[in-house]
Amino acid sequence: MQYLNSLKQLPQLFCLVMLFLLGFGPANAQLIQLNSAATAPINISDQVSTYEDSSGNLSLEEIIKNGKFVANHHKIANFGLTKSTIWIKFNVADIQNSTDFFLQLKSPNLDKVAFYYQEHGQYKEIKSGNEVSIHHRDVVHQDPIFRLRTSTDTTTYYLKVSSSSPVTLPLFIGSYTSIMEGLSLESNVFSLYIGLIITMFLYNIFIYFTVRDRSYLFYVVYIFSVGFTQLSLQGYAFSLLWGDNLNLNNQGLIFSIVFVGITSILFTKEFLHVKYFYPKVNRYLNILILFYLLCFAISLAGYPVEAQMALQLLTIIASISVIVTGILIYRKKYRPALYFTISWSCFLIGVIIFIMKDIGVLSYTFLTNNAILIGSGLEAVLLSFALADKINIFKKEKEESQSEALRILTENEKLVREQNVLLEIKVKERTEALENINTSLNDALSNLKETQSQLVDSEKMASLGQLTAGIAHEINNPINFVTSNIKPLQMDIDDLNQLIDMYENVDPTQDLNPQLSEIENFKRSIDLDFVREEIKSLLSGIGEGATRTAEIIRSLKNFSRLDENDTKPVDLNEGLDSTLVLLRSTFPGNLQIVKSYGTLPKVECMPGKINQVFMNLISNAIQAIKGKEVSNTEEQLSISTWQEGEEVKISIKDSGSGMTEEVKQKIFEPFFTTKDVGEGTGLGLSIVFRIIENHRGHIDVVTKVNQGTEFIITLPVISR
Repeated sequence: MQYLNSLKQLPQLFCLVMLFLLGFGPANAQLIQLNSAATAPINISDQVSTYEDSSGNLSLEEIIKNGKFVANHHKIANFGLTKSTIWIKFNVADIQNSTDFFLQLKSPNLDKVAFYYQEHGQYKEIKSGNEVSIHHRDVVHQDPIFRLRTSTDTTTYYLKVSSSSPVTLPLFIGSYTSIMEGLSLESNVFSLYIGLIITMFLYNIFIYFTVRDRSYLFYVVYIFSVGFTQLSLQGYAFSLLWGDNLNLNNQGLIFSIVFVGITSILFTKEFLHVKYFYPKVNRYLNILILFYLLCFAISLAGYPVEAQMALQLLTIIASISVIVTGILIYRKKYRPALYFTISWSCFLIGVIIFIMKDIGVLSYTFLTNNAILIGSGLEAVLLSFALADKINIFKKEKEESQSEALRILTENEKLVREQNVLLEIKVKERTEALENINTSLNDALSNLKETQSQLVDSEKMASLGQLTAGIAHEINNPINFVTSNIKPLQMDIDDLNQLIDMYENVDPTQDLNPQLSEIENFKRSIDLDFVREEIKSLLSGIGEGATRTAEIIRSLKNFSRLDENDTKPVDLNEGLDSTLVLLRSTFPGNLQIVKSYGTLPKVECMPGKINQVFMNLISNAIQAIKGKEVSNTEEQLSISTWQEGEEVKISIKDSGSGMTEEVKQKIFEPFFTTKDVGEGTGLGLSIVFRIIENHRGHIDVVTKVNQGTEFIITLPVISR
């Protein structure tokens, strides 16, 4: 039906041109003879005169006085979409003065219809159309139907029609019985059509839930939209859905056309796989959908006539596009496109027959009047066949696929049998090769483990060498101090011994004065008071050297627990101090050690391993300070400890050269080093990382180029 609305403007324009060329002018309506013996309503459309009031404001009196009516010579008066008010004039001769004749206007979607008849010399008005509830009409039906009220042998009647829908005016006069029989027949035909639509809807929705093919889902939606549209176009939606609301009915009619247009395009895209065959056509169809939505928006904005005009052109374009799309895809050897094209062609043929009936080319018969319903029903059935054929195609493709799979399987079995012997030979050869490779890998693994052990031992020896050098230097200083004090102390002791000997050799029997005078002279020569003070000083120096040596020995004892693998409670602050003592000889002259020890609980750990961590990190910090390109007057090595909950943290921060982000990401990788060849193995920080990880702790690095590096070690107080 939407195609009907689309094409009605062209016949109207053609008729107006023909009327002008043939010279039809103002005329009076022909006299219509009523015959009570008629068994069916008669079409009087070609026996009436029409007048188009473009202003829409003329009254009946003005129309009677000034209206220039033109005889209509077509089987149906068709004005298409117009904002004008259409006046119909016809004369009826009823010699028997019967009251059983009715005028039927077979156009259920007209907004306003007014019927004027004479009574006592004056015209009276009866309203109908969608502005009047069906139950308040002259005859209860969606078509405007009026009883002819004749008071004389010849009566002149007027009809006034205006609508935002296409104005098509098929006029029939018949007895009440014949009118009702015709309406009953039309109702039965429409009921059969709706029954067919409902059957197709339910059947295909069942198929959809069975096969889960999206084409069935789109078809079900499309079938629903077709049924809904026909319900609106036949006028049933006015009383059943819209509640006699004129504006809602008009918008609903436009919505139904938009709805069926969009769903038909969506079904076309899905069923024909347009996106796969013709992506550009798929995009073009999407644009048509957008135009449909735009037309509905125009209608909602208060321009229903303009919206229907746009929909007429759009529907023609969409219909042609769908047919052409089906033909193009059928040329791609896609067989369902043939059924699709035939089904749509059936529907369009029905539309064309209906239009030819409206413009008078074909007679107004049961077939022509219901051509659209018949075409739509055939379309629904054929599309359903097309979907069923699609299942057959899938089934055939599946059978062909299974047959091909069976053939391939048979060939594969043959190939497998032929290849089994070769495979066994290859497996044997491969097994021998793998055994050889496995032997080589075992040898390589043994060599790798030995090399790894040697590298770890090398790193330990490097640390041990550094430790030995520090110990030798630290012990050498106090020993040298003791050694250098021994000789002066010996000389002072010898002087004292000589003085003691002189006192022991004094002879009391001799004159004491000379002997005492000699002793006094000797005391003055050795400066006895100085000797006494020097002895105290030398003994003090020797004592300090011994104390420093004892401190070094204690630190060495604390640090040297490298091979202890059992965990025990350890004072980490003490371990840091011991490490600093052993590395003191490596400190540059401008280095300041800043210690900020917190009160720490004893941490359960392997003390030798943790001391090795301190040794590596502090040694690296000292090397980073020494390796700076531009050294500060005073460099700092800051060591801090503190407790956070059940964890302790140790920070070792230097003012050295720092690291780039790239170097930072690699420092814990084995064998990575920034030192020159021969200066390091690259295992120091890797060992540090492993030791901390074995203690269930972690180590964080904060560094910036030329601003130093900080290593923050986190250890649990109790190792689990």
